[in-house]
Amino acid sequence: MASSSTSKYNSHSLENESIKRTSRDGVTRDLSEAIPRLPGETLITDKEVIYICPFNGPIKGRVYITNYRLYLRSLEMDSALILDVPLGVISRIEKMGGATSRGENSYGLDITCKDMRNLRFALKQEGHSRRDMFEILTRYAFPLAHSLPLFAFLNEEKFNVDGWTVYNPVEEYRRQGLPNHHWRITFINKCYELCDTYPALLVVPYRASDDDLRRVATFRSRNRIPVLSWIHPENKTVIVRCSQPLVGMSGKRNKDDEKYLDIIRETNRQISKLTIYDARPSVNAVANKATGGGYESDDVYHNAELFFLDIHNIHVMRESLKKVKDIVYPNVEESHWLSSLESTHWLEHIKLVLTGAIQVADKVSSGKSSVLVHCSDGWDRTAQLTSLAMLMLDSFYRSIEGFEILVQKEWISFGHKFSSRIGHGDKNHTDADRSPIFLQFIDCVWQMSKQFPTAFEFNERFLIIILDHLYSCRFGTFLFNCESARERQQVTERTVSLWSLINSNKEKFKNPFYTKEINRVLYPVASMRHLELWVNYYIRWNPRIKQQQPNPVEQRYMELLALRDEYIKRLEELQLANSTKLSEPPTSPSSPSQMMPHVQTHF
Repeated sequence: MASSSTSKYNSHSLENESIKRTSRDGVTRDLSEAIPRLPGETLITDKEVIYICPFNGPIKGRVYITNYRLYLRSLEMDSALILDVPLGVISRIEKMGGATSRGENSYGLDITCKDMRNLRFALKQEGHSRRDMFEILTRYAFPLAHSLPLFAFLNEEKFNVDGWTVYNPVEEYRRQGLPNHHWRITFINKCYELCDTYPALLVVPYRASDDDLRRVATFRSRNRIPVLSWIHPENKTVIVRCSQPLVGMSGKRNKDDEKYLDIIRETNRQISKLTIYDARPSVNAVANKATGGGYESDDVYHNAELFFLDIHNIHVMRESLKKVKDIVYPNVEESHWLSSLESTHWLEHIKLVLTGAIQVADKVSSGKSSVLVHCSDGWDRTAQLTSLAMLMLDSFYRSIEGFEILVQKEWISFGHKFSSRIGHGDKNHTDADRSPIFLQFIDCVWQMSKQFPTAFEFNERFLIIILDHLYSCRFGTFLFNCESARERQQVTERTVSLWSLINSNKEKFKNPFYTKEINRVLYPVASMRHLELWVNYYIRWNPRIKQQQPNPVEQRYMELLALRDEYIKRLEELQLANSTKLSEPPTSPSSPSQMMPHVQTHF
């Protein structure tokens, strides 16, 4: 792997502390140059290995393992290779070969990562040399299986901004003009008694009492009742999210639920129907009746119309991403690329998610109807649809802090199961709950940013760093499954927020082409002709692909901006020098140049 594919962090957040260690050969090494360390990061071991690079062949190096990362530095003169892999990225560690294995580099460790790459290290067969490395890696990559804390709870980084203050639900709803005559804020879930996977603060219809909410909760999966996500500033139609109704095979009804949906519809007198978007394929929704779930039948919900969006479940998405990894790592097969990509169905799934979100956004933007969105439990496909629709409708969410608020609100506070879907610190790589739902959402955002290059304040690097730290366990932002679990673990008090890192160095993540626009609705084209594989994310570990970065147009634009700033600075210096001359008492008769007025030049 080329050095260009090394993952880099802000220099101000790393500490290159001097670590002296005596190796088995008796030589004392100063490792201060060898390994960057975060505050709270400690070195556990280091060992000479052969890294089996899939691009450049075997490379001799020294691997350092801390409680946060695996760091490899090449020992070969003609290779500047560096690997910097947070242990949270590791999904699986396997031993390859045995004591009797024959063949060069056949004995060692195989490491599968969550970020589209694999690592392979060969070690000497004498004296079971891989055993301690295997045990240490397993212990610190999967701390929960060994009663150890995740690194986020040990991280002592300090930033000049506090990312935990980015999202305040009351302020965000106030920005939307809430509460108003039709919608109120309720604290019925303050202690998470109504629904343990919902946030403490909810926005519900003004005409629905807290007792009404309790009765509705009994008829919704996991008690996830319909609550407001977003309200249109002009036509006052809304996006509401929830889980499936508990209809079951017998076709149960709940008058309170039916009345509640009617109250939601009536918050806007201009509309005659409430539109319900069920994210699932209709076949799956019908099948869910067998397990007590189901959907809102037109026969029962008279003032509602139901549409299925045909987005597949978490298991289908997981298998699709596995196929993507197979065709992009380690090598890209050029001759069958298009057919191989098509066989993964990944872009097909992206298309269906985007298409569903466009339908939600269009219905609300047109003022034709308020929209209710759900899937099965309302924490996977539902979050994708509501957050993407809100991104299309509300330009605020296209700013850096606005997007952070969108993620905090629709994903983190509303209980997307990050811990289960990612498997933070958990060694069970075959867990059926693992799924790339949030990655899929970020991919959809990237597709939109490609189609609307001036609409987003953030750049591609911003999206990639979010995904990198989705896995890294360096920050507390994506840990645990819901708000109640984070409160129990005191995440905001005991860990650092990813938004602290980003917001303390915003310039790095800004799109130079960004043009702020108010009230512009974005409708991306969700046809297969206009969607593409996100090469700079999925194939970034391939050094041949890496050479295509950065975007030459963006790079030239940044150079011109830097040049402009340099000229402005020089001009200001000349003006200052000129004004100083003018203020000095004349020592000789005034020259024509001294009599000229001070001209202020504006760029």
